[in-house]
Amino acid sequence: MSQQTKWGQFGTLITVFFFWGFVAASNDILIPVFKKAFDLSQAQSQLVSVAFYVAYTVGSLIYVGISKLTGTDLLNRIGYKNGIALGLVISAIGTLLFYPAANTASFPLMISGLFVVGLGFSLQQIAANPLAVVIGDPKTGSQRLSMAGGVNNFGTTIGPLLVSFAIFGSVTSSSSEASIESVKTPYLILGAAFLLVAAFFKFSSIPDKIDLEQVAAEEAESQLKVAHKKSAIQYPQLWMGMIGIFVYVGVEVATASNLPEYMKQHMDISTDKIAPYISLYWASLMIGRWTASVGAFGVSKSKQKVLSFIMPYIAFAVFLIVNTIAQHDITSFFVYGFVIIAMIIGDLLSKGNPARMLLIFSAMGIAALVIGMLTTGATSVFAFISVGLFCSTLWPCIFTLAVAGLGKHTNQGSSLLIMMIMGGGLISWLQGAVAEDNILGIQYSYIVGVLCFAYLAFYAVYAKKSLKKQGIDYDVKASGGGH
Repeated sequence: MSQQTKWGQFGTLITVFFFWGFVAASNDILIPVFKKAFDLSQAQSQLVSVAFYVAYTVGSLIYVGISKLTGTDLLNRIGYKNGIALGLVISAIGTLLFYPAANTASFPLMISGLFVVGLGFSLQQIAANPLAVVIGDPKTGSQRLSMAGGVNNFGTTIGPLLVSFAIFGSVTSSSSEASIESVKTPYLILGAAFLLVAAFFKFSSIPDKIDLEQVAAEEAESQLKVAHKKSAIQYPQLWMGMIGIFVYVGVEVATASNLPEYMKQHMDISTDKIAPYISLYWASLMIGRWTASVGAFGVSKSKQKVLSFIMPYIAFAVFLIVNTIAQHDITSFFVYGFVIIAMIIGDLLSKGNPARMLLIFSAMGIAALVIGMLTTGATSVFAFISVGLFCSTLWPCIFTLAVAGLGKHTNQGSSLLIMMIMGGGLISWLQGAVAEDNILGIQYSYIVGVLCFAYLAFYAVYAKKSLKKQGIDYDVKASGGGH
């Protein structure tokens, strides 16, 4: 029996998706600020990403360890909404570290603060993703995750703008300098917001428990044939999907976090002017995910097709509006409307098949990076930024393929996949390392992203064949949230 989406509960839940995006994208503004203030190499500056994304893995390991030691799933013990509230409090503690870090100009303390914020986010992720699925009809759960992913990317779109304004807002137009002192205020405000939302969650009507046995039973019923194994890691689609998540989050984050340095070197654009470009990169993910969420509204197939053309441009309009409010010149961004057509074509060609979509969008990602490496000026910048469009739907594609056929091991598989979010930090650092002038240089360092997409294209082909051998022909429409 189908149940209606509890929109009140869902509206509360997606606030944390907003925060994940806000902080993740704001890191791209911190990287060039820290690089200059602390006189760091490009690789050292990427430790901002390393600290934040490795925290997801550490947090997931701590979660699994506590669950093992107590003999029961931690969230089922303390409650899902309590888990999210606790995660928000942990993240708030991390933002408080920015105060002494700014006062003492300590880079290690700064990235320690980001690490603690990421620890809190990992607990929020583990709780919020399954909640988004169960607070309505399970058949439209993936579309709700897409909507949540769209909210996540609204956070990534305005995060760089607000943090850049907070850091550079009081700086005169003749200077692009920013003191480390100016970083603490926006993060203290963010910490206060975390605590307010934590209290809101504590008293909300969001469910505290999920019947995991029932979820597993329903999942098993939906599979015609599954290969029963003792552990999730024994399924090839999962462990190869773990590598897939690692390189996907890696190329998504590394492309954006190395972009300020590329634009500084090749476009002579200073750090205080970089925010709208970073905003457009993350808005590109919002464009793709808003498009993927149209199925959550329960409209007819014909209306869904119309919305597939309208939604990307509504999301693009949001980017243009918020940048206009931020008093940035948006005329140079209008041409990006033509780039969006490529994503729409890829979406139509995929016909909702996760393996086909993963293959097509990975190929488009490779093309975008190669164009960016071989051209100059605005063409190369927009080519690098368009990687956001082609990354937008890869998370749900990989997740769908990786957990298909796992049956009762689905939850274990999901937690293993979330651990691999650390690729966002490690691949950003790797690209930063090879971006040094005596190695590849910043423009050709994007070959790292090409290799990531090449693996994803391989995984798309491999996973489809592997699942067919297990009796699973996964030809269903895939949609999903975001990290």
